[in-house]
Amino acid sequence: MELILESQNLADYLVEVPKIIEFNTPLVQQKVNWIKAQSNEPINQAELAFEIARDEIQHSFDIESKALSISAEDTLNSCEGICFAKAHLLATLLRAMQIPCGFCYQRVLRKGTVESGYALHGLNAVYLPEIGWFRLDPRGNKKGVDSQFLIDTEKLAYPIREELGEIDYPNVFTKPLDGVIQSMLNSTNTKELFFNRPSSI
Repeated sequence: MELILESQNLADYLVEVPKIIEFNTPLVQQKVNWIKAQSNEPINQAELAFEIARDEIQHSFDIESKALSISAEDTLNSCEGICFAKAHLLATLLRAMQIPCGFCYQRVLRKGTVESGYALHGLNAVYLPEIGWFRLDPRGNKKGVDSQFLIDTEKLAYPIREELGEIDYPNVFTKPLDGVIQSMLNSTNTKELFFNRPSSI
């Protein structure tokens, strides 16, 4: 897929987003310092950050938790979050290490059937100088979901079934969609958020 960048300025993919993507909070700084202690190579740092967001944070829907995390710091504190929260965390860790990272979305079936309706799924795009832009999905693996850190060939959480109305949007946004953030802020728990998520970008 040829990605469509919201901005051609890499600096726009490095900025903080107040209350969502913030670098100097305690747990974010702890994770960033740990990653930097493991490697000073951006590709290795990106993979470590991806593994933290994918593996150390449980997906709220998988564990049937109602707790709602939005910011990177809250997600690290609770060790759980839905796809949007995990994407916020990955972007925060990468941007804090000066690795450009954007926000991507897919339109997927809410419960696997057309009758159940559609909802957005959030993931990320990352830029490395030797490689360019590539997408990563920190959703978290489970039976039937196997997302990996791959550069040449994407291995994302969900295969998009266009024949069922699902959409793989090529856009790479500089910040999370306003509709996504508002749906999270307006939900008291993940059960509400499951139905409050936007169905398209």
